[in-house]
Amino acid sequence: MLTFLKFHVLPIFFISLLSPSLSTASPINIWPKPRFLSWPQRKAITLSPDFTITSPQNQHLSASVTRYHNQIRSENYSPHITSSIKLMKGYTLSKLVVTVTDLSLPLHHGVNESYTLSVPIGSFSARLSAHSVWGAMHGLETFSQIVWGRSPHLLCVPVGIYIQDSPLFGHRGVLLDTSRNYYGVEDITRTIQAMSANKLNVFHWHITDSHSFPLVLPSEPSLAAKGSYGPDMVYTPEDVSMIVQFGLEHGVRVLPEIDTPGHTGSWGEAYPDIVTCANMFWWPAGKSWDERLASEPGTGQLNPLNPKTYEVVKNVIQDVSKLFPEPFFHGGGDEVIPGCWKTDPAITSFLSSGGTLSQLLEKYINLTLPYIVSQNRTVVYWEDVLLDALIKVEPSVLPKEHTILQTWNNGPVNTKRIVAAGYRVIVSSSEYYYLDCGHGGFLGNDSQYDQQGGGGVSAGGSWCAPFKTWQTIYNYDITDGLVDEKERKLVLGGEVALWSEQADPTVLDSRIWPRASAFAESLWSGNRDERGVKRCGEALDRLNRWRYRMVKRGIGAEPIQPLWCLKNPGMCNAAVHAASDDL
Repeated sequence: MLTFLKFHVLPIFFISLLSPSLSTASPINIWPKPRFLSWPQRKAITLSPDFTITSPQNQHLSASVTRYHNQIRSENYSPHITSSIKLMKGYTLSKLVVTVTDLSLPLHHGVNESYTLSVPIGSFSARLSAHSVWGAMHGLETFSQIVWGRSPHLLCVPVGIYIQDSPLFGHRGVLLDTSRNYYGVEDITRTIQAMSANKLNVFHWHITDSHSFPLVLPSEPSLAAKGSYGPDMVYTPEDVSMIVQFGLEHGVRVLPEIDTPGHTGSWGEAYPDIVTCANMFWWPAGKSWDERLASEPGTGQLNPLNPKTYEVVKNVIQDVSKLFPEPFFHGGGDEVIPGCWKTDPAITSFLSSGGTLSQLLEKYINLTLPYIVSQNRTVVYWEDVLLDALIKVEPSVLPKEHTILQTWNNGPVNTKRIVAAGYRVIVSSSEYYYLDCGHGGFLGNDSQYDQQGGGGVSAGGSWCAPFKTWQTIYNYDITDGLVDEKERKLVLGGEVALWSEQADPTVLDSRIWPRASAFAESLWSGNRDERGVKRCGEALDRLNRWRYRMVKRGIGAEPIQPLWCLKNPGMCNAAVHAASDDL
C-alpha cells in the first residue's frame, strides 16, 4: 500500500454554510453526473489533518493518486451558492482507501471503467473500489469534485454518500487537428488533463494533413524537416512519449491519425513524386465544384500507382505504431477528390484504359490495411471509404474484424448505414459534434459576405454552420433510430472534433470547453433523466457550476451565462406561457 503526503490543518470547528433561503442547490456537483448517487441525510465532515490516500502499487495509478491528493489540498473550491449542510463533529475523514480488482488491465477500448465510492457515516475512511486502474482514476476525479472549502484549513466532504458509476459508451473522445495550426505540447497535455476531469478517455490526434507534417519520424525524417511549419513546430519522439505517458497517467488513450491517401500535400515537400496535385490552387478558375482539386485550400493526394508511395507509407506506419501503443490506428481515408488524381499522367492513362478511381483507392487500401493490421492494430477510417458517392471500396476490402468506421456526415442516417453493413462505428456527426463550425469561412475574396444582410453559408459563414451549442451537443443521441440491439452495440461511442482552420492555442480551451463537457455527460450517463426525459434544462446550472470549477483549475472554458444567473437559480429560464387561442 502507498501512503502519501498529509494535510496540515487547523483544529476543526462547527461551521454554518450559507442560508438555505438562498438556494436549495447542493454543494455536491459531479460532472459528468454519476449513473447512481445516494446522499439522503445531507451531512458532511471535514478532512483530517492527517488525510491520506492509499492505493495499490501501480505506475499510472500512483501518479494519479499523488496528483489528486495535491489537487484536493490546493484547489480550495467553494460553490457560488449552496444550502445548509449539517457539519458533523466528533470525527474527521482521515483516509481514502483505493482498491482495484485487476491492476494489469491495459487502457484499451472496452476496459471496465466502473467504480464505486462511499463515505460511510461514522467511519474515518472513505472507500473507492474499481475493477481497473482506469475506473479508479474516474473515482478519484469524482472524490475530488465532492470536496469543497474556502481554504486548505477547512475542507468538507459529504458523508453517507454512495456512488455507483460506469460509462454508457466505451469510446468518448476529442479530436484535435494539429496540422492546419500547430499546438505546443503543453496545449495538448492541458487538453488531456481537462478530458480526464470530464471522464473522456480518447485523445484523437489528427497529426498530419496537407498543410503540415509536424511529426518527426526516425525512418522518414525529411517528412517533418520539409513538411512542417518549421523546426519549432514539430513533435519529436520524446514529445510523443511524454504525451502518451501523460495520457496513461490521466486515463486517456492517445489515438494517432495519419490521414491518407488524401490530405497529404505536406508529404510532397519531401517526396514530390508520390503526391499528385501538390501545391496547386485548390479550385482552378473556370472549373466547376466537381472539378476542384481539394475541398479546401491545401491540395495533395498520394499516388496509388507509384511503388515508392508504399515504401514511404509503410515506414510511416511502422514508426507511428512504435511511438503509440494505442491498439487503434486511424488511417484517414476521407475526401479523396477525383480532380487531384486526374492531374497525374499515369493515373489518367490508367483511367483511359478502363480503370476507375475506386479501383485506385482499393489498390491503396489493399496494400496498406494489411500492413497496419500486421502491427497488431485495428484500423479506423473515415466513413468515406465505404460511403462516398464517387470514390469508395466494396465491403470485401474492409474486413469487419479489423475495421472501424468514423462517421461525420448526415447524422443518424450514416450511422445507420454503417452499422447495418456490420461495421463498428465512432460517431462524429458534423451537424452536432464539430466544434469549429459557425465562425465564418477562412477563404479570401469570398463574395458571399458582400451581401448587406449579412450573408454567409447558413448565416454562419462556414460549411458546417451554425455554431454547435452545448445544448445541441448534449441532446444528440448517437444511437438515434437504431432499434436493433446488435446494431446499437456496434456504436462504440463518439468524438467531438476541433478542426483548426480557425483555431490555434489562443482559442483552444474556449472552443472545446465546456461544450465537450456536455458531450462527456451525454456519453457517460446519458442526456435523459430516470423517466427517460431529456434533462438539458436541469443540466444547465450543473454545467455552469462545473465550468467555473474548470476555470479555477486552469482551463479557459468559455462562459455559458452571466454569473448573475448562477447566483439566482431559475431567474434565467425561458418563460412558460399558456398556449394562446390565436395560435
